[in-house]
Amino acid sequence: SDPMATITCPKCGQADEVEAPTESCLFFHECTGCQDLLKPLAGDCCVICSFGDDKCPPKLDEDSHCD
Repeated sequence: SDPMATITCPKCGQADEVEAPTESCLFFHECTGCQDLLKPLAGDCCVICSFGDDKCPPKLDEDSHCD
């Protein structure tokens, strides 16, 4: 199973636990608190890198990268 990551909404502070896919990047996440659709910040490959408690698995694994 995929590892989990915690995404914290920059608008309302809601922390959501989401699956962090190892083979792909999570581009969008709808906050369960305010229903805001989170998108990656400029230069980040996914919302986990932008708002998560850690980088996404492809970033942590130097052998694979987000395309």
